[in-house]
Order: sequence, then structure tokens, then C-alpha cells
Amino acid sequence: MTSPASPTVQAADWWRAAVIYQVYPRSFLDSNGDGVGDLPGITAKLDYIAGLGVDIVWISPFFTSPMKDFGYDVSDYCDVDPLFGTLADFDRLVARAHALGLKIMIDQVLSHSADAHPWFAESRASRDNAKADWYVWAAQQADGTPPNNWLSVFGGSAWQWDARRAQFYLHNFLSSQPDLNFHCPEVQQAHLDNLRFWLERGVDGFRLDACNFHFHDQQLRNNPPAALRDSTMVSSVNPYGMQAHIYDKTRPENVPFLQRIRTLLDEYQAISIGEIGADDSLAAMADYTAGGDKLHMAYSFNLLTAEFSAAHIRTQVEQFEARVAGGWASWSVGNHDSVRVMTRWGGLQPSPELAKVVLAMQLALKGTPCLYQGDELALTEADLPFDVLQDPYGITFWPEFKGRDGCRTPIPWQADSPNAGFSSAKPWLPVPPEHLARAVDQQGGPQAPLGFARNILAWRRGWPQLARGEIAFFDAPEPVLAFRRDLAGAPAILAAFNLGPEARSFDWPDAAAATTLDGHGLPGVARGKSVTLPGYGAWFGQVGI
Repeated sequence: MTSPASPTVQAADWWRAAVIYQVYPRSFLDSNGDGVGDLPGITAKLDYIAGLGVDIVWISPFFTSPMKDFGYDVSDYCDVDPLFGTLADFDRLVARAHALGLKIMIDQVLSHSADAHPWFAESRASRDNAKADWYVWAAQQADGTPPNNWLSVFGGSAWQWDARRAQFYLHNFLSSQPDLNFHCPEVQQAHLDNLRFWLERGVDGFRLDACNFHFHDQQLRNNPPAALRDSTMVSSVNPYGMQAHIYDKTRPENVPFLQRIRTLLDEYQAISIGEIGADDSLAAMADYTAGGDKLHMAYSFNLLTAEFSAAHIRTQVEQFEARVAGGWASWSVGNHDSVRVMTRWGGLQPSPELAKVVLAMQLALKGTPCLYQGDELALTEADLPFDVLQDPYGITFWPEFKGRDGCRTPIPWQADSPNAGFSSAKPWLPVPPEHLARAVDQQGGPQAPLGFARNILAWRRGWPQLARGEIAFFDAPEPVLAFRRDLAGAPAILAAFNLGPEARSFDWPDAAAATTLDGHGLPGVARGKSVTLPGYGAWFGQVGI
């Protein structure tokens, strides 16, 4: 398999032409019959992942953890939780991935740890121990209330009282996830050491979770009310979006820290991608990827919301391009924190054809595509009853917000096997019955979503314009998204996508001089300057230099 990640063809910025595939370990494949996916399970399916035609495997946290937030609460940054296997299992995974031409990117949750971490145990023991300043501690106000009005993403105050120190500590997420104090130089160095540990084991890059949460305002100033409530970060039922998050995150001190990370990564020719949830995520994406000395790429929640229109997608890309100075986006339409794209954008009974056109569009946008496990199968969001929920976020805001479990259910590998071939035991989350028809073994044909995904990922490799070219949009009627990709020395590629179920025709003068490109698997035609797209169809053409 030819891959941009292969050393024989690798350019210095190979990651711009790459495709990322996210694996959520708990739900990928269980190898030992405990109902939870694990590292050996991922290794067993690396051939499947390589067969998709992707380049980078992003693995969500598998580190030692009390699992109160399912691994995003780390108690040992340099070991594997027994639930997922061992360090030796991880080493075997990396070796097998590299043999297949795949790169391995692992999650790093730097902004906070678990309260079970030895660092926090020492920090909370007294106000004068060696790690007393490793976390964000503050005194109560005169009336005994928290130091300021900062809120937790998961609900309520971002401050938790601790009787040992008789102080509050900051937690931007669960109260069991205390925030580390990045104003403390030792904290920064400890994390750089943790990153080096994994780089030495052969990791090719890191996905930095909540990477704009590292620093806080040392004066602990109150956040003002939001002029425009944030609907891109959290559900509208959560008061978190009612504040302008000026002082609790996205602080200027974060930029030099990201530069330190980049210096380390450059030693190993490793890469990074940052998750950014901010009031102005596009601005932070631009700041954090500009100049070639911070993150390699970043993604936000801007295409992970329920808002679905050609105009919205165009706006996100154009605004990023207008703000960025040589930086790079990773456009993601699905991950482990968001309602699956098929349901979020397609409703209760979405057509499998929607999955195809969304993937085609994602692969054609300027930026590194990041795919979420199961989206290649056109899986829908699982509607789970309250009594099986695991996510503390959903349990808190039920029923108006059902949390993240619905997008985290196990991958269905075999429709007729117990638990869809995911596990020989009861899975940690149930396999929805409606997912069985979309199991991997039920999608053998080229017209199935899985067959289509394999085909178009291979097809995209033949057109470097779609990976590296500049992007310019054309005015088209909703729900059509139309643009061109220009790469020096190559013909321009024209691309049009009908994001709706009804046929659409429109005039595109550039199409009159274009040669239609076939082989991508989506219907659409151009006659003269008229482009006609059936529902969920697409058209690609090329025009001369």
C-alpha cells in the first residue's frame, strides 16, 4: 500500500496530505472478553484500518486512570491501564502499524489529571510541599463562596472545596479532574518529559486534548457574560455557554508552551493536532497553527454541531483561511464527543448516501481530514435509555442532553455474532440493533458506505490538488457547496456537493471548460456551464493550467 506516511515518499509536511482515523479503544474490539475494547483488539484490526486507505491512527486515551471520564482523567501519564493491556501490548501495536505504513498518534490530556494522580495527592496534602503549586489552588471569598464565577464544562462551578488544604481547586471538567497549574515551570517540564517517554517508544504524534485550557488568568478575574452564547462547545442546556471565556482558557501564555512542545516534536519528526473549544475557535486555530512553530494542525467543534448547510461549512473554512498565516486546519465532522454525523446532519432516518457525500466533501476541503471510527459504516447515533448510560456529562444533563454515549457504542464487526463480534462478553455499552445491518461483514459491495469510503480514499490519492491546493468557493444555491482547489503546476479541480436529498442544478461558468473526473463513486454531471447533481450527489472536474 502506497502511503504519504511511508518513508520512501514522505515529504516534510506529509501530514498535510494525510488522512487521520480516530480509534476509541473502549469500543473498537475486545480481545480478552471483559466487554471493553483494548490495545490488542486495535492491533488485530490494523489491517482493516490500513485497508481503508488512511495514514494516521489517532488512539484515544489508554493510560492508567480511575475512568471517571473514561481515560480523560489520567493517573499515570507513562503507563497503560490494565483495562487496555500493557506497555508491551502498545509496543506491539506500534510495530504492527509501522509495518503497515501507518503512523500512530496518541491522545495527551495535559490540562488536567485525575484526582487519583500522585501529583495531586501530594499537592493537596499541604500548602508548602514540593508540588503545592502544581495545581490551581485559591482561597474562598469572604462569604465562603468560590474564588470567582468560572464554570465547569460539565456543569456547575469550576471550583471544588478541599478540606485538606482548606482551599478551592480549579476543575474545568469533572471535580475529579483537577487542573494543573501551567504557570509552574515544573508542570510544563513534567509534561514535556511525559511526551518524550512516548516519542521514545515510537509514537509519531500527539492529539492534544482541550489544548487551549492549559493556562488560566493568575488574577482569577471573573468572566463577563457572553455577548453571543457559545453553542459550538457544549449543549445549550448548559450555562457554561453563557460566559465569555476570557480568563479561564485560551490565555496568551499558552503560545510559548505550544512552541516548547513543537521544539520537542521536531527532534523526533513527530506531529501534533490540537482540539480547540473556544468562544472564537477559528481565531485560536489560526493562532496555534501559524508560523510553523506551534501545532501542526488544529480542529474545533465548528463542524461538530447540528448546524448543517453549505453556507455554514463555507463560512468556517473561509474564516479560517482569512485569519491563518501559513497554518493548517483538520476538518472533523465526527468524534467521540459529538452526536454521530449521520444523525446530527441527517435526522432520525438518514440515507446512507448522506455518509458518502459528507465524506467526499470532507476529503475535498483544504485541511487534513479526521475520520471517526464507524462513520465509514454510516453508523447512526444510538438512542440509549438512562439506565445504561455511562457518561457523567449525560447523566448530569439528562434528558435534555443525553451525553456522549450514543456515539461511543461498539463497532459492529459481524452482524450474526454475539455482540456483533465486538466482544464475547456483555459490552460496556450495548450494540444498537439498528447497527447490525451496517456491520462490517454486511458491507462488501462497492456501493455500500464502507466500499465507497475505501474507493474514494484511494481515488483522492491521485489528486494532490485535493490534499494541498488552495481553496476558493463559488456561489451556489443551498444545499450545494462548490469550490475549486488550485495547486501550482497542476490543473485546478472543481468540486460540487449536493448536501440535500433533492436534485439540484446550477450554473458554474468554470465548468464549461472542465473535464469531468470519474472514479469517485458519486453521481453528477456537467453540460456546458450547467452542473446537475442528484440528491447527495457530487461532481468533480479539472480545468487546464
